[in-house]
Parts: sequence; structure tokens; C-alpha cells
Amino acid sequence: MLTAREILPGGHGATDRLVLAFDDRHRRRLRLTTEGGTGLLLDLPHATVLEDGNMLRLSDGRLVAIVAADEPLMHISAPDAATLARLAWHIGNRHLPADIRASGIRLRWDHVIAHMLEGLGATVTRLSAPFNPESGAYAGPKARHEHSHAH
Repeated sequence: MLTAREILPGGHGATDRLVLAFDDRHRRRLRLTTEGGTGLLLDLPHATVLEDGNMLRLSDGRLVAIVAADEPLMHISAPDAATLARLAWHIGNRHLPADIRASGIRLRWDHVIAHMLEGLGATVTRLSAPFNPESGAYAGPKARHEHSHAH
């Protein structure tokens, strides 16, 4: 079986793609199958988040592009910064993974959380999009990558 032990920044040259939800992009070791049907073993030295646009170098030299899959999400916005900060506090208090954006906060869809946030003044919009939550305070800075790859 082919192995992938090296993550490369995005670029050109990929011959296949792995479309993965966030939970499958945060791994150390996992069996995967590319869109083209190639089986591989992801075998990294430690758990790593595979970012949308990264590439994996397979043991035979081929490159496979990582594509963040669309997931059922909700976008949380508020009428003012104070309300958004209050909503963020309630989200953090529940230890929910959150994708922080200039326009608001994205969470995995959960009707109970949506109802709670609406009761606190949020506007909740359902959407299907890639989920890229913050990695945590001790993981180092995260570069935001908020544009489409349809170019």
C-alpha cells in the first residue's frame, strides 16, 4: 500500500484529490482512498490538520491535493460587536469548535445550539461549506484562507 508521510503547501502537480471533512483532515494515521481510487495510508509523525490546498507526497512520488469537503454548518452573526463577543463567549463556554471569520462565526450545524444562540440575539444561517475551526491558543497562528478554489 502507498504511504503519505509528507505534507506540502498547495501548488500545482497533484494527480489526484482527497476530499475530506474536518474530522478526517485532523489525523496522524488513517487509511484513505482518493477520488481516483488510489488507496493510501496517511502515516504522519504526529496528529496534524491537513489544510484545504495542502498536498501529500505519496511513497511513489505522486502528489495528492487535499480538498476540504462541504459540511452542514451554521453561520452566526450579530447586530453589533458586543453581541457577537457575548455569543462567542457562550460558544467557547461549551467548547465548540469554531471557524472565526470577519463576518461572524461558523459552527457545525446543531439545532439546539442554533436555538440557544438565536435566543441570545444571533442571526443563524444554515449553509454547506468547508469547516476550518481554530486550532487552539497553543498551536500557533493560523493563516486564514477564505476564498474559493474555483479559479
